[in-house]
Amino acid sequence: MTETLTWQLLRDLKTSGFTEAGDTWHEVSNRSDADRARVDRAMSAKLRETQESESAEAALGRLKRLSRNFRYLHSECGLIRTALNGLAGDLTEPQNQLKQALADAAALHFTVHEDGSVSYPAAEIEDVTGAKRNAPGSTTQGTSRLPLEPPGPGAGGRPSLYPGHSGFKPLNPNAAKAQDVADRIARAVRSAREIDARYARTLHGLRAEKGLDVTEATLKDVFRDTADVRSAAGMHLGAAVPEDKSPAERKKWWDGLTDEQRQEYLEVAPDLIGGLDGIPAVARDEANRNYLPVLMEDLARRGGDDAETKLNALRMLQGKLNEPSDPPMFLLGIGDEGNGRAIVSYGNPDTARNVSAYVPGFRTQLNDEFVNETMQRAHDTALGAQEVDPSSASIIWLGYDAPQLADVATTGDAERGGRAYNQFMSGLAETNENEDPHLTAIGHSYGSLTVGTAARQSGGIPGVDDIILVGSPGVGVDRAEDLGVGRDHVFVGSADNDLVTKMPSNQQSGAGLAGALVGAPLGPAGMLGGALIASDIADQGDDDLRFGKDPASEAFGGRRFLVDDGPRPVRDLGLMDAHSQYFTPTVDAVSAANIAKIVGGKPHEITTEEHR
Repeated sequence: MTETLTWQLLRDLKTSGFTEAGDTWHEVSNRSDADRARVDRAMSAKLRETQESESAEAALGRLKRLSRNFRYLHSECGLIRTALNGLAGDLTEPQNQLKQALADAAALHFTVHEDGSVSYPAAEIEDVTGAKRNAPGSTTQGTSRLPLEPPGPGAGGRPSLYPGHSGFKPLNPNAAKAQDVADRIARAVRSAREIDARYARTLHGLRAEKGLDVTEATLKDVFRDTADVRSAAGMHLGAAVPEDKSPAERKKWWDGLTDEQRQEYLEVAPDLIGGLDGIPAVARDEANRNYLPVLMEDLARRGGDDAETKLNALRMLQGKLNEPSDPPMFLLGIGDEGNGRAIVSYGNPDTARNVSAYVPGFRTQLNDEFVNETMQRAHDTALGAQEVDPSSASIIWLGYDAPQLADVATTGDAERGGRAYNQFMSGLAETNENEDPHLTAIGHSYGSLTVGTAARQSGGIPGVDDIILVGSPGVGVDRAEDLGVGRDHVFVGSADNDLVTKMPSNQQSGAGLAGALVGAPLGPAGMLGGALIASDIADQGDDDLRFGKDPASEAFGGRRFLVDDGPRPVRDLGLMDAHSQYFTPTVDAVSAANIAKIVGGKPHEITTEEHR
């Protein structure tokens, strides 16, 4: 109706007709999904269990095709419903604008004509001499152009406020008001026509090809159709999402949606939900799994080294998600911003009594090392904690840009990351179903500074009971009690051969660890010179590190737990080996066991170690 849409049609339009039609399409979608489930779980499963023959295999092939058809119907009918709801929602604003303009015209005793022009009455005015003059009425045509929009072809601009254009005419005060009403009518109609055209293209694209067979290629088109509907209805869906609200308010919003509304977000706009703190883990996981192939396709289309690195990591992550996992994996966040984002939980963090969230540090980014090694640390922690208490889950949180090179010596990344981490932990505290869940914040390397920065914010880290700091160059405070959980709830693992835990303070001489990490010169046979380690990397004999007191020191006052010393950096040619083994039971069983006991809620069972 784009070309024929008039202000009268817009005024009288019943948008409820679109939503009612959408509800009907939704019923078809639901029935198709239920039928698909019956085909898969009852008919196909029963046949597979009881029959072994060529005819049975042929029947299973036909049932698979039927299941695929039902799946296609479910998806496409759901998209039609979303598009119709979006159309109804988007048309509401221009319709309300039109009705307000018509109400203003009626209040001013103006006449609105079929073509949208507005007539206004004559008015008596006083001229500069005080004499009464009659300002005649007239008719003005509205323009749909916005204030800064150039006139289109043939546009002559606004009509004169001095009707007749010959000689002096007294200015009618109604003229400007009528022009405003006419312009608002024109803009409302233009906006409605543009909305109508956008949705018409989208709905046209959802038409199925002729025939009863849905091929794999047809199913792939569902992604394209979903993207088209998302593009058309994105404003409608996004307007309701409480992005600038607290996690508690977001949870309340999500809980208040109907099942159909929630499914609409998960299928059509998963990127709006997957990273929203305060949304339950099961919903975030479904949203992010739906969004993952879309993000991968976008990165593949974008190209370049950075996109390729992230794309390879996401492919590896998708492979892990598609495999059985113990504990089960939950994808709580994914993104390509900055150095990449990935938040993965081993175990359901909403049902587990004990939940830890581990913040990685220096040079962490969304790449193959993150998927193969960094994520494994959270997995090992989950397995260990579940031996202590089966109701445990462990999260790897790459929700910030960890420093990559020289910025490891600055606090900016930790400050930005700390704010994001607190939002995430607040969401965990809101969605966990236990009355008093036990939450543990874990910071490794520069990630310990990020955790420390989060803890220094007003109110500390939401819901957190214990803090674990491993391989730390300092956390931005000089005392454990300044982290908001009490000194007896701050646990420190610090290997004697971990150079990061001896990172010199600003007042000490030498290039410092940051310089060594980004390319310090090597000595003979590839060995790092002993003098460099002694004077330029290691702490100069006191308990001041780069970012405050050494957390392993007596002055800091945390509870230091036993860890393996790790290999010496010169003798074994591994500069950072001792820094990377805290979570790995096959390398440092004592440290991994201590971390598991803290996360699992039994910190009194840890093996302690003397302070430095």
